[in-house]
Amino acid sequence: MKVKIAVFGCAEITGRISRYVENLDDVEVVPFVFSESSETVELVEKAVMCDIYLFAGALPYLYAKEKIDKKRLPAVQIAFDEYMILTSFYRVRNYHNQDLNRLSIDVLDSHHVDEVLSELKKDASEIYTYSFGDDVMDIDRITAFHEKKWKDGKADFALTSIHEVEQKLREKGIPTNCMEIPMLNIERAIEQAKSIATLNQSKNAQIVAGYINIKNFDAVKREKGDLHAQELLLKLHHVLLKYAQKTYSSVLTNSNNQFVLFGTQGILNHITNHYRDFPLLQEMEHALSTPVDIGFGLGLTAKQAEDNAKSALEACAHSGESTCYIVNERNDTIGPLGVEKEFNTSELYQALIHRARLNNELSYNFIDFIEIRNNEPFSANDIAGYYQVTKRSAERTVKKLLAGEVIKVVGEEKPYVKGRPRKLFQINQ
Repeated sequence: MKVKIAVFGCAEITGRISRYVENLDDVEVVPFVFSESSETVELVEKAVMCDIYLFAGALPYLYAKEKIDKKRLPAVQIAFDEYMILTSFYRVRNYHNQDLNRLSIDVLDSHHVDEVLSELKKDASEIYTYSFGDDVMDIDRITAFHEKKWKDGKADFALTSIHEVEQKLREKGIPTNCMEIPMLNIERAIEQAKSIATLNQSKNAQIVAGYINIKNFDAVKREKGDLHAQELLLKLHHVLLKYAQKTYSSVLTNSNNQFVLFGTQGILNHITNHYRDFPLLQEMEHALSTPVDIGFGLGLTAKQAEDNAKSALEACAHSGESTCYIVNERNDTIGPLGVEKEFNTSELYQALIHRARLNNELSYNFIDFIEIRNNEPFSANDIAGYYQVTKRSAERTVKKLLAGEVIKVVGEEKPYVKGRPRKLFQINQ
């Protein structure tokens, strides 16, 4: 099945992307062409049949960001990075015969410009950078920045990342050029979009089963009587019905005084977002005032999910308190959920910065990743899914973490009958 990618951009860039994917068998592009970036907000509504949204520019993405976040739409933005700035500098120098000084430039993040100038050993004192960040942008303000530098005699040329700004500057007679997105950045964005869409399709196909029972139910029944035991089951059923409604799942009962949950994406999202604090377990304890066991199983079939849920429930028997475990489709046992596995965030941050040599953003994101997973073992595929990057990119990050001895190998998983097993890692603390 082809991945259907909605591409938002001007006619030139959507045309380039469409021509590139003509030779790809697993991708289909649906172009949404605008004359002004603000039109993206309305165009997003028309892309409902697409698997993922690709934005060819910072401005269209920022216009649509609120809607994307609200609807939780899968989205990728073509990178405006150091490579793009470097190639833009090359064009300014060789196509426009402009020296790389007395230049004004606008970018999403000025850090990229600083990195390029540092690599080129170029003095930045005569290069004036406007960093518009993640805020909704004011085109007139960015245009005014370039115009002032030109009128003040500080800049001879304006390099912009926004087509609308280029048009306004040309109307004012100011020498300018809009950065051209390198083909490499387009290729990487397409690969990232494919990976995310494929991952989402895989998640959607996954079935989740949950087995829930009151711990030592027969002993409770003998001690406090049938009426009390039935009241507990009714309360537990009520809690599970509310949970099922929230996670779009179903609740069934069986002959062993157990309840069975069945669901897909909704329940899976809830579980993976609450490794450290599992509110369902807390709600059950509060309602029943007695320990409860929950075993979740993941699988590509209902039978596999059910068998894994039973295995997860067996793992709960080792504790006298309320417990929740997960057994995934690879037969990894994860848990107990709701019990925080502490680690030293300050020590981890220092190791990421100084030993693995990751930047601040990647370091903070990795710490969030470890916290969300409750310091459970992870694979390169897990990192790819969390960061929404390609597997190759995730593997590069893993290599840096291993080289810096930030993480260590703790096991292997084999999700498929054929193929090499994947390594599992954990932080080295």
